[in-house]
Amino acid sequence: MKEELLVNVSAYETRVAAIGDGSLREIFIEQRRTRGIVGNIYRGRVVRVLPGMQAAFVDIGLRRTAFLHAADARLQYTKRMCSASDDNTSKSITDINALAREGQSIVVQVVKDPIGSKGARVTMQLSIASRYLVLLAGSNQVAVSQKIIHPAARERLKCTITELMNTSDLDAGYIVRTAAEGASVAALDADLLFLGRAWKDIREHLKGQVNGLLHEDLPLALRTVRDLFSESTTRIRIDDHKTYEAVRDFAQNVLPESVGRIEHYSGRQPIFDLFGVEDGIQRALSATVQLKSGGTLILEQTESMTTIDVNTGGYVGRQNLEETLFRTNLEAASAIVRELRVRNIGGIVIVDFIDMEEMHHRDEVVRVLKEALYLDGAQALISDISDLGLVQISRKRLRPSLERTMTEACSACAGSGFLKTAQTVCYEIFRELTRQAAAHESGAYTVVASPKVIEMLLDEEAKALADLQTLMRMEIHLQVDPLFSQETYDVVPM
Repeated sequence: MKEELLVNVSAYETRVAAIGDGSLREIFIEQRRTRGIVGNIYRGRVVRVLPGMQAAFVDIGLRRTAFLHAADARLQYTKRMCSASDDNTSKSITDINALAREGQSIVVQVVKDPIGSKGARVTMQLSIASRYLVLLAGSNQVAVSQKIIHPAARERLKCTITELMNTSDLDAGYIVRTAAEGASVAALDADLLFLGRAWKDIREHLKGQVNGLLHEDLPLALRTVRDLFSESTTRIRIDDHKTYEAVRDFAQNVLPESVGRIEHYSGRQPIFDLFGVEDGIQRALSATVQLKSGGTLILEQTESMTTIDVNTGGYVGRQNLEETLFRTNLEAASAIVRELRVRNIGGIVIVDFIDMEEMHHRDEVVRVLKEALYLDGAQALISDISDLGLVQISRKRLRPSLERTMTEACSACAGSGFLKTAQTVCYEIFRELTRQAAAHESGAYTVVASPKVIEMLLDEEAKALADLQTLMRMEIHLQVDPLFSQETYDVVPM
């Protein structure tokens, strides 16, 4: 499928949109103040080791400590232990106590951005990505992406990189990326030289002993060429001339064949408005997705998982009920993957399809879902439909979702999505007044609450308030505070 990349640059953020078939397929946002840190390399200090979790927490200078699992420190440790004569190597190699100790200074790389209350996830297996290759520090192996399926292509690439490595003085291994399948030897050699220069620069920084950032990944505009450009990319349009020149210069060194497809957009209409991207972003922030048939998807994201409910909505079909449900689920399967990509939803996803009686209908829906996920490109695992009509998807998550990037928890409901009713708050106030009267000898109290709660105390709950004053022999004054949320109130003795 042909795809166009639009790059919108401003003083405060950079946004990249992938457009296919006239609609938004993917959106990347890098805000200046909250830029992602995946790929960054830090020197940090181990502040806590948890043997029960086989993990350690590392202070790398961020607000929350980073999480290091034993599996992410094992490669370098294995190499170190291979020459040792310790008979217990295989037993102790997974013990986090042997890999890290409190106060130790270590070099780590971020593999997952901080999300919600979780800190960044890091690894001690350092790597640097380019267009065609990923350099693996401390390794001497060559691996080829599993998405390159033709044996002859895999063998050619592995032999080519091995030969090029023999002429290099770097102590490093490489992963051949999917984009390298049709790359020439010259292009691969240029990529290897680019990574070699980058790794030598990082090694110079590693010689220092100061904790903090040692290496920062490329900004989003440059990563667009490195990671997003493919044979199906018709062009890259950039609306900022300075960024356009920087991207062209970078592409000339990294991917010369892409230079001719990079254009500067100088139109008066904002580039995202021209292609309907702004409207697409707003739709991607909505909890409801309308299907062409009239059915709907309801998406709800939480810190632990995302749930998607499929409904028939206004779709009644033309034949029978089973056929109606099948057609709705079939359309929903493709739409779900599209929404996962646009919203950048990762982690555990539970899909509640509409129950179908026919087993071959269930199998077909799962087949379409699996095929769409494969074409999506993100690493994902998917289960079959359970007896309850549920499908579990595990999609790799590297960065926060669009919702977490652009929104925050509601200040009124604290992110729960619900507010206590004014009546419920009135009854809480009555209970608080009773407690206050039992604990203090004051005969008068002032209740401060939101306008809606005070209005209910003066109207529907006026009799209950009067009865409480008589029973507790107290005087109650009401005061409105328009800044109070519906759930907030205060009872003040006078």
